[in-house]
Amino acid sequence: MKIVYHKDADAIQIVLSDKGVVESDETHQGVIIDYDAEGNPVGIEILDASKRTSNPNMMEYRVEVDAA
Repeated sequence: MKIVYHKDADAIQIVLSDKGVVESDETHQGVIIDYDAEGNPVGIEILDASKRTSNPNMMEYRVEVDAA
């Protein structure tokens, strides 16, 4: 998975898979989900990111493991 903030476009791109994009759907205004040939999501793009996040230049990454 890869997350990129495109400052010039003010867009956050979340790449879930390197499979080719066959279809894109704007589920809500400014939120675009890309799908592969099997209908699986492969990416998400969030437009006007600086207006939708508190700080688009900073990201927290965390992996949580269930305690069993």
